[in-house]
Amino acid sequence: MPPPPPPSRDLPERRLIILGSTGSIGVQTLDVVEHLNREADAGRFPFRYRVVGLAAGRRAEVVRTQAQHLGVTEIALADPAGASVFGDDANVRTGADAPERLVREVECDLVMGAMVGFAGLAATLASVELGIDVALANKETLVAGGSVITKACARTGARLLPVDSEHAAIWQALQGPHAQPHGADPLCPPCTPPSSVRRVILTASGGAFRDKPAREVYDATPEQALAHPTWDMGPKVTIDCASLTNKALEVIEAHWLFGLSADQLGVLIHRQSTVHSLVEYADGNLLAQLGVNDMRIPIQYTLTFPDRAPGTTKPLDLASLARLDFEEPDLERFPALGAAWRVIELGGSAGATFNGANERAVEAFLTGAIPFGRIPELSLGALDALGASELSSLADAIEADRAARAWVDARLDAQTTPAH
Repeated sequence: MPPPPPPSRDLPERRLIILGSTGSIGVQTLDVVEHLNREADAGRFPFRYRVVGLAAGRRAEVVRTQAQHLGVTEIALADPAGASVFGDDANVRTGADAPERLVREVECDLVMGAMVGFAGLAATLASVELGIDVALANKETLVAGGSVITKACARTGARLLPVDSEHAAIWQALQGPHAQPHGADPLCPPCTPPSSVRRVILTASGGAFRDKPAREVYDATPEQALAHPTWDMGPKVTIDCASLTNKALEVIEAHWLFGLSADQLGVLIHRQSTVHSLVEYADGNLLAQLGVNDMRIPIQYTLTFPDRAPGTTKPLDLASLARLDFEEPDLERFPALGAAWRVIELGGSAGATFNGANERAVEAFLTGAIPFGRIPELSLGALDALGASELSSLADAIEADRAARAWVDARLDAQTTPAH
């Protein structure tokens, strides 16, 4: 397939690398890029986006189709076997470090960090070390290596533009008309909140098991856990939502993005997923961001910040809303959520430990090796057993992640080894 035709007008370009191009966020990012380019060609947006690099794990055929459609020749694949589908049409890097090499070797203006899990940390760190802004959809990066990433941002001036709907909501509410001094530059993470902020409240749908009895939740199957009530996401994120581990990761991410202390962070269950998060100010005012359940909205905001362009979706129809419900989460039924504040207070490698153990436990659950209730037991158990050590480099985060996975594997082996 030939590359797309050149734009009809001579417009400036911004070069974009997409890490995780075959996942939900990556695919929707490509939708938004094409939409913004149409808007630019029509004179409603001041520049075009040009995708200059694509990275994925294994789905080489999908990446090849994307690359051919976009005219992209710089590729990264975790699976070396996938390189053969490209022939001589592209420069394909393979292996676990391929996304990092792509970022370091291909010049760009923005990186979309949409890889799932700890695997996205090295490439994100490479981006900010080079002073490149990252549209961050990979919460595990900051959970596992927040101190390393934010220190690198401070050195280079790179910014983290939040893609998660909750963090995009917080980001926008912090930029409210009275949140910052008059004439100040737009607030952009990593940052510290205005002194007028009392606390931030992240909302959560409650996941697939929000109305299920505790015993039924513990013994749930992967099929049941993957039935999310409001969002269509990848399997790992959906499982994390069902245990509210995803919300724990988001609380920790908010700590690093916005410089919030543990006691400035709260969570409410909000079934409609219409209010994406709220910021409470010292005078008692709450600023909330509302929107339809479409990840293209926060994705587009990261691509157009600090401006706004015509969107891809219809606005929220407020008149159609029958009600907005909020309730406190049940930490006894969903113990993983409570770990967020402990991880923040422990600091150091605690986030990498908690995240690594959870990723390994989710893998075991999806293969049927453990029931759903064992996931938080294992992630919290690893945090109890391994605690927190100093985290000053990528190597420290990698070691904490490795130790957590090994701790979980030892428990999985123990439960399948017959007694003698």
